[in-house]
Amino acid sequence: MKPTYLIALISSFAFTFSCSTDDVSLSETSESLYFPPINSDVWETTSSAELDWDDSQLEPLLTFLEEKNSKAFIILHEGKIVEEHYFGDHTDSTPWYWASAGKTLTAAIAGIAQEEGLIDINEKVSDYLGTGWTTASLEKENLITSRNLLEMTSGLNDNLGDDVSTSHLHYLEDAGERWAYHNVYLKLQDVLSAASHDSWSNYFNTKLKAKIGMSGAWLQTDNSSVYWSTARSMARFGLLSLANGKWETDQIVPELFMYDATNTSQLINEAYGYSWWLNGKSTYHLPQTQFEFQDEIIPNAPSDTFAALGKNDQKIYVVPSKDLVIIRMGEAADDENFALSSFDTDLWEKINAFIN
Repeated sequence: MKPTYLIALISSFAFTFSCSTDDVSLSETSESLYFPPINSDVWETTSSAELDWDDSQLEPLLTFLEEKNSKAFIILHEGKIVEEHYFGDHTDSTPWYWASAGKTLTAAIAGIAQEEGLIDINEKVSDYLGTGWTTASLEKENLITSRNLLEMTSGLNDNLGDDVSTSHLHYLEDAGERWAYHNVYLKLQDVLSAASHDSWSNYFNTKLKAKIGMSGAWLQTDNSSVYWSTARSMARFGLLSLANGKWETDQIVPELFMYDATNTSQLINEAYGYSWWLNGKSTYHLPQTQFEFQDEIIPNAPSDTFAALGKNDQKIYVVPSKDLVIIRMGEAADDENFALSSFDTDLWEKINAFIN
């Protein structure tokens, strides 16, 4: 393990154990959870009646989802399926794209690679890719770390489109000085491939996909590497995240890395971790703007909700206080969007009526 990561570990431990005794410890969360078996379609269910939810509000929720161009919707409670519904000709075996919700998959792999000693997210990207991976001066390029890619603080110009070839990666501000939703995070996949001496897909499949029974594949779409899978596979990753990176007794993503990933990662956009969006913060930034908005990202969702959000309303909501994972796949509910949209608040209005 590299010295800089050891320091980060010690700091994280100090922070964790300084928390209030009212806080639930990270490892306790997974003890009550059910995990569906690997390589099986079996998945235990529980009824909304057992949970004392309001069944009269389920039909309005499903009607709303259908009206909003949804294809798949799943609610897990303590890992068990409470509601699973598909719309139109979409089924439990139909793949769909995660869009930017898949950024959280890349973040998880970064945590695994760091635990294995292959990378240190605090080291500069050029240590792994070589210099000249941007058009910035060597001095400015060497400021950019893998952590900056996870946080969206590379300082590279986010107004030049999704192409992340060298000629499109231009310096705008020093790394860490500006939060901007940028496709340059894909360079982290190159870092992980170089560090593991394996292809990105193979390393991902071995270290995460196979270990939690996911289906799916990374496909090149325009200038992006996009993950496609079934809704159940998305739910499996949501469950892993609810369990702080643990699957049954196997700690797949390091627990402390998951803690860091699902808490504020930098001081500019407090509602952003390592590719996860964070509710319960007083301010937030949106993609393609430098304006700071006052409020939580989803004011009517539980304050501890963290979410993987993708273009056109691909959603993974994880709510530790309620042991919930909620999945939504589909076309854009209203207008095309890059992550957050008014649909989040509207959907949570319907969810709250059902679960509360």
